[in-house]
Amino acid sequence: MKTIKYLFAAVALICVTAMNVNAQEKAADKRAGYEFTTVKANPISAIRNQGSSGTCWCFSTTSFLESEAIRLGKADTTLKLSTMYSIFYNYMEKMQKFVRLDGYLNNAEGGSFEDVIHTFEDYGVVQEQDMPDLQKGETRINFREMSAITAGLSESMKKNAGKGGKISQKYLDIYKNILETYIGKVPESTTYRGVVYTPKDFVTKGLGLNMDDYVSLTSFTHHPFYTQFAIEVPDNWRWDLSYNIPIDELMAVMFNAIEKGYTVAWGSDVSEVGFTRNGIAVVPDVEANTKAIGSDQERWVGKDPNAKMAEINNLNHPGKEMVITQEMRQEGYDNKTTTDDHGMQIFGIATDQNGTKYFMVKNSWGKTGKYNGIWYASETFVKFKTMNIVVNKNSIPKEIRKKLGI
Repeated sequence: MKTIKYLFAAVALICVTAMNVNAQEKAADKRAGYEFTTVKANPISAIRNQGSSGTCWCFSTTSFLESEAIRLGKADTTLKLSTMYSIFYNYMEKMQKFVRLDGYLNNAEGGSFEDVIHTFEDYGVVQEQDMPDLQKGETRINFREMSAITAGLSESMKKNAGKGGKISQKYLDIYKNILETYIGKVPESTTYRGVVYTPKDFVTKGLGLNMDDYVSLTSFTHHPFYTQFAIEVPDNWRWDLSYNIPIDELMAVMFNAIEKGYTVAWGSDVSEVGFTRNGIAVVPDVEANTKAIGSDQERWVGKDPNAKMAEINNLNHPGKEMVITQEMRQEGYDNKTTTDDHGMQIFGIATDQNGTKYFMVKNSWGKTGKYNGIWYASETFVKFKTMNIVVNKNSIPKEIRKKLGI
């Protein structure tokens, strides 16, 4: 009987051990990497590459408007609109404003979502085949040489404007010639689905877009909520206005937009450690993660310091994130730890293996990273680092629209 009793005890011990090992393996699986399940993904056009140019504002907004045309049934995911068309007109207008302001304007490659909205409304758009991303013989967009030349012209005009003398408008002809040389000449028409359109008619009749439908939203406390203000960043050279709403309402707008089949043009700070080049954007709770590692120092002895930093910053698997407040957002904006780095397109929602929500983001850096040009930005990251968004006003919940009077 004792032998049988010991046998049962041994079997029980083996079973318990196996259960513990199994539980540990499952726990390890939870930390084995990011695993995403798509909740909702709205149609997007193909991933593109802005190359060596500060034109994310144009690529992201163009992609957003392509998705709008797809949503309206006026296009499919093969639609490819010209970014260079919008870039050309915005650079021309920016140069003129730069001179009118005696050079006190950021006359660089950057811009804002609203720049493309204005271009579509004022000048229309053509397809990429009519004014391509790349000039003949090029394999990658590169604005460095063009920007060096235009910077020299800008500096010269700034000096002339500051002297208070008469400004010859010949500088615009020179500037136009530079742009045409590097990014191409503006076409007068585009043929879409067998119909020839002027650029302006293409927007309204070909793509079915009404540019009055698009609004910019932000969330900061240095201006009253439910009013409009021009976000004070250098790339907002037009001084376009954004509606200011509390951050929880801004998040509600984004979730509602995706749920209703819309996408979002998203401006964010991407200079954070948590915004990886491998398709993840999170806000790690570094203090909490550091304490957790400190309680288990033995397993880090002799390990690569980079592995420890990855653990602290949630780079390899989901971890604890910070709790974001309106005050933290404002502090980041005021102390310049949150800046308007990059424009992208949010098109879907996913969850990781722990049930944490992420926004699915289309980037314009080509098919790079683990997810071939798609990023997964946690709800926490978006809540913390969003500068502004552009949405179709019809995607805004009715109660928020009522507060804004739109």
